[in-house]
Amino acid sequence: MKITHLGRRLAVGALLATLSLSAGCAASAHNAVPSGTAQPDKWLYDKGVEQLEQKKWLTAREYFKRVTETYTQSPVRPDAKLGVGDTYLGEGTTEALLLAIAEFQEFLSYYPTHARADYAQYKLGMAHFKQMRSPQRDQTETRDTIHEFETFLTRYPNSSLSGEVKSKLREAKDRLGASEFEVGRFYYRIKWYPGARERLDLLLKSDPEFSQRDGAYFYLAESLMKLGRQAEALPYYERLLQEFEQSEYLAEAKKRVDAIKSAQATAS
Repeated sequence: MKITHLGRRLAVGALLATLSLSAGCAASAHNAVPSGTAQPDKWLYDKGVEQLEQKKWLTAREYFKRVTETYTQSPVRPDAKLGVGDTYLGEGTTEALLLAIAEFQEFLSYYPTHARADYAQYKLGMAHFKQMRSPQRDQTETRDTIHEFETFLTRYPNSSLSGEVKSKLREAKDRLGASEFEVGRFYYRIKWYPGARERLDLLLKSDPEFSQRDGAYFYLAESLMKLGRQAEALPYYERLLQEFEQSEYLAEAKKRVDAIKSAQATAS
């Protein structure tokens, strides 16, 4: 089922309301600050990091929330807020990922110029990335992932996280491209060649680096052939042969190129 942005906000609100009802039960004796601690906020934050590294999501979150809710002027409060988001991201359930998105969005709203704003933007993209679905299913989260990672590269081009973001962005674009390719190939198989041509042409124009573009080249060219537009099909077969050393479509593409050029030579 597709989740709208309004639906997501309502869901997050409901989850936060539920959590707030049990907040009093969340804090337990194990996260009490030892008496005489000089920097209790830093002590809590460090304990949260320790638990986070051990993937003890709930316990880590308790420590981080003690910082964000009790020490509102603490210099480590922004980091603790990121820590809360990381615990939800670590849990990885649908509900937790919705809450992670909310935490990272709030961080960027409250601390837009913070030194770790790039990290928050990266993790915001990852919270959507973890919810991407297979190419045959709804691609809303894939599109949201692409949006957040492209925003990252625009805002933080010099970030040390840029390499990882570019890699994940390519994965997301390939997922969306695979979805579009499946639609185009389906149109071809049911012999709706104009629809296949339009869908595959749009895919190649919108994402010329699509990793599976050999298939897009082939079925676009095949659709044009079925429409009697051999001269327009030829460049796509040739691009397939030029750009790919290995592809399941190479042999057929070579046959098509030879046949088209032979026909053109005969006609001239």
